[in-house]
Amino acid sequence: MFMLTLLSRLPLWWLYRLSDLLFLLVYYVARYRRRVVNLNLQRAFPERSEAERRRIARRFYRFFCDYAVETLKLLTISPDEMKRRMTLQGLPELEKALQEQPFVFFMLGHYGNWEWLSSVPLHTSTHCMQLYTPLHSATADRLFYRMRSRFGADTVAKNDALRRILSLKRNGIRTFVGFIADQGPKPVNIHHWMTFLHQDTPVFTGAERIGKKVGAAAYFLHITRPRRGYYVCQFECLTRCMAQHPDYEFTDLFMRRLEKEINEQPHLWLWSHRRWKHTRQEVERIQQGFARHADAKD
Repeated sequence: MFMLTLLSRLPLWWLYRLSDLLFLLVYYVARYRRRVVNLNLQRAFPERSEAERRRIARRFYRFFCDYAVETLKLLTISPDEMKRRMTLQGLPELEKALQEQPFVFFMLGHYGNWEWLSSVPLHTSTHCMQLYTPLHSATADRLFYRMRSRFGADTVAKNDALRRILSLKRNGIRTFVGFIADQGPKPVNIHHWMTFLHQDTPVFTGAERIGKKVGAAAYFLHITRPRRGYYVCQFECLTRCMAQHPDYEFTDLFMRRLEKEINEQPHLWLWSHRRWKHTRQEVERIQQGFARHADAKD
């Protein structure tokens, strides 16, 4: 921890030199998840040439290494520098929406530097909450929790999300809540499928279910990276009230907007995770087996 903190005190221009070296090691030497990345790109962009997909892969790995050092910088970056590097556009509209609904959900994917969005509390006096998945390593989990909470965000494990949000509602605390909602749900928790990047894709519906329960408004975070070390986030209204939508309509709306974002700047999405590792048939078999096991226990 001490060495990482010491390293994070280096200026970002120096850390980007480290990122350049890291790219060579990750891409050419370790070949970190190259097969997963290439397969994902082939499936997502069948209409693009092999040469274009290779360019996207190289740009992704360069950005991924930048993301790593930028995230490390969160340990010590000053609030003023963070505000200068992460620009938020449209926040007054969200604060106005919060006067009409008890919650405003921020919807985003693993796109751009999602860790830097923990700096939202620097731009508003509104209570801010972000959800996270605890890491298996206790040491790594403590490190990321420390980084994500530095600027005042209420950082809550995703399994505690509903309980925490209902508690905030009971206490009348109007809140911005950040959801990274492009991860693949576990097979037993899959409730909805849609076509996403040409693939039959199971989608995360937890944000929709919670949002409909508490009557949240929802905004999409459109993220651009005009140059190295700088991000611009624009808030785009997806709905003024999630409860007004039929089941899964809001989830489809969010995923279609995310798909458009990925098509515009594909290298900024996290291609190294296995997004399509389960087929619909596999999931149905798993769910049937789980149901039979539950019936046997009863």
